[in-house]
Amino acid sequence: MPLLNWQALKPNQVTGTVFNELDDEQILEELNMEIFEEQFKTRAQGNPADLAKVKKKAVQKAPSKISLIDANKAKNLAITLRKGGKSPSDICSAIETYDQSLSIDFLELLEHFIPSDYEMKLLANYEKEGRPLDELTNEDQFILHFGKIPRLNQRINTLTFMGNFPDTVKRLQPQLNSIISASMSIKSSAKLKKILEIVLAFGNYMNSSKRGAAYGFRLQSLDLLLETKSTDRTQTLLHFITSIIQEKYPDLVNFYTDLHFVDKAALVSLDGILQDIRTLERGMEMTKKEFLVQDDSVVLKEFIKVNSEHLDSLIKDSKTAQEAYLSVVEYFGENPKTTQPSMFFPIFGRFIKAYKQKKKMESESQEGPGMPKMPQMDLIAELKKKQLKPPVREGKDGALEDIITDLRNTPYRRTDGRGKSYQVCIISLQYSPDAANLSHI
Repeated sequence: MPLLNWQALKPNQVTGTVFNELDDEQILEELNMEIFEEQFKTRAQGNPADLAKVKKKAVQKAPSKISLIDANKAKNLAITLRKGGKSPSDICSAIETYDQSLSIDFLELLEHFIPSDYEMKLLANYEKEGRPLDELTNEDQFILHFGKIPRLNQRINTLTFMGNFPDTVKRLQPQLNSIISASMSIKSSAKLKKILEIVLAFGNYMNSSKRGAAYGFRLQSLDLLLETKSTDRTQTLLHFITSIIQEKYPDLVNFYTDLHFVDKAALVSLDGILQDIRTLERGMEMTKKEFLVQDDSVVLKEFIKVNSEHLDSLIKDSKTAQEAYLSVVEYFGENPKTTQPSMFFPIFGRFIKAYKQKKKMESESQEGPGMPKMPQMDLIAELKKKQLKPPVREGKDGALEDIITDLRNTPYRRTDGRGKSYQVCIISLQYSPDAANLSHI
């Protein structure tokens, strides 16, 4: 008969499958195979073979292997070894020589199959009895060789660290850079400082009727600029301040270009970075200890030589990031112990985003035909009627507001006896919270 070129399962592969439940011999008994044989035979044939005897013979040729380890563990190990893409002996050799060709995922899977003392005792006794090792299953043979590797745990941990190191540095370095850049650019921006000065001026002006002058405000108060609306509710305080900036302070219009990587820094966990760096330091110490034991390993020697410098640079940058962040947070009156980058930088991110939107709206309204513009002084008067309550530090006893009120309402009279009076127009008033006596202004 011609051969059917199929891929047959071995007897030990049939166990537990559907084929173990099939009875093809029964089918052969039910059918007349002579017609089939006559139509498909290629030449004169002898008597057809007894299929039952062929199967029995095949089973006899495949004696079952001996397994000393847990059946489920052996099954999972077989699956894992197939994922490795290497022979069991090559896998063990790679671990012994710190060969980084083994993937990190595969190494992490192998950790689950480090043999227990009990398993190694069973296999060692089997070997001492002089019984043939080839009668053990492939999984048992692997465990026997695997468990004999000196300092197996340390080797796998070292290999895992070495494999993870480049990607970890590649992930952490940009995060540190964003913290450093965002912190330094925010603190050094004269334009941002001027923007906050304008916000402070508007806040103090609006609160002057009931509250004393504030020296500063918490950064979260910037979010209130979007919540405070004009009487007709057509625009927000941020919208109005944006129009003031465009009209009176054109050099501040693009203040946000001074600030770098603010959005990226907002996504960073500085504590998480520092913890990861400490993990890298412990891993490098472990690798150096491994090299002291295995000082003939060229792989370990080269890794330590090249990557110790990378780690030192990363540690240095982490200290710079901590110092830069601490400095900018304190500079803006916030508490660095309770204010994480994920809280601090998003405040500026939201402010910049809202400002850009209002700036765009303002530009479009100015370009559009026939768009009425509300007089600025009218809106200021409306805003003064509203009372924002940001968590700010007020001036002492409202003394500054009393001075402003007196200067507005009382004409300045010359003391040279000429009797003429002049009204003073106050454009700007700057003061220092450290001033000994505000009446000296």
